[in-house]
Amino acid sequence: MIVKRLLYLVYYVVKTPWTLFSEYVRYVKEKKGVSAFYLYRQVIYTVFKYNASPLDYFSFRFYDLDESEREDWSCTGFMYEYQLAMNPQKYRNVLKNKILFLEQFEGLTGREWATLSKLSSDTSFAENFFSKVKCKVVIKNSTGQAGKAVEIIDIENRNKEEVLALMQSKGFDLLESYVVQHDALMRMSSAGLNTIRIVTQYLESEVIIILAFLRVSVNSDIDNLSADNYSRNFGCSIDLQTGKINKPGIYLNRMKPDVYNHPVTNEPIEGFQIPYWQECLQLVVNAARLVPENKSIGWDVAVTNNGPLLIEGNHNWNNLSFVPGEKGFRKDFLKYLSMLKS
Repeated sequence: MIVKRLLYLVYYVVKTPWTLFSEYVRYVKEKKGVSAFYLYRQVIYTVFKYNASPLDYFSFRFYDLDESEREDWSCTGFMYEYQLAMNPQKYRNVLKNKILFLEQFEGLTGREWATLSKLSSDTSFAENFFSKVKCKVVIKNSTGQAGKAVEIIDIENRNKEEVLALMQSKGFDLLESYVVQHDALMRMSSAGLNTIRIVTQYLESEVIIILAFLRVSVNSDIDNLSADNYSRNFGCSIDLQTGKINKPGIYLNRMKPDVYNHPVTNEPIEGFQIPYWQECLQLVVNAARLVPENKSIGWDVAVTNNGPLLIEGNHNWNNLSFVPGEKGFRKDFLKYLSMLKS
């Protein structure tokens, strides 16, 4: 156990954004009236006790929790091992590769798409494809993650050759039609597509909905919550029964205040009703049943005026997904692990 924790510690040292960590230390030092030495000691303790990354200590506000409360948070190392058990490496490609994903979940993704290879090699196909897409398209690297290697471009004043050349220059191999979100979500924030993260657990032929939250963009064409050191966009916990946002919005940068009204549109956060909520839930249940060998998946769902559609599925969904709902689920996951092994 100690050797494994030491290996994790080395990994955390390499991967931690230390500038953000230092900002957290200064913030909590002032907020709680404790010394930096005390916080460093606490962080090291939680690395070994809970397999937490240094940022987990601050993201989950361990400085406000007692030992029993900390026990229920699924920290970074625990989640790595959990997802490895639930989503074996040999089955992950369908979720890691966006092209394989679109092929596997055809009928649930609700948008046109094409590979750079197909568009470049088949002139007739390319002309037909570009005649169907509107003013904007999304170009991607099919193996990119966390909102990286994604770009939204206007094609109104670009011809097919220019689009393909741009994709090639950026190392992008996938083009998708742009998804226009539901009017209600547009009123909340029109800057970018605001997607819903829904986490499912497949267990003994049953699909369990673990959590859901809405990502809300703020002057950004992507809704990724890690943008700008977790300070650009925010997440909103969704009540699984009603589909209503049931808490203020929360930035993953925990030094920022909770959000009660959108900072640009002034739309109220709490009480916002996700359109087509029951259809959103059914969509991810149907999707989860298509890949039962991957048992723990974080689905990204967009909602249009015509209903929901799948954007992607994540085998290694981030444990910061727990922050908007302020619940860590470790006891639930330990139960699921024991059921998996039995």
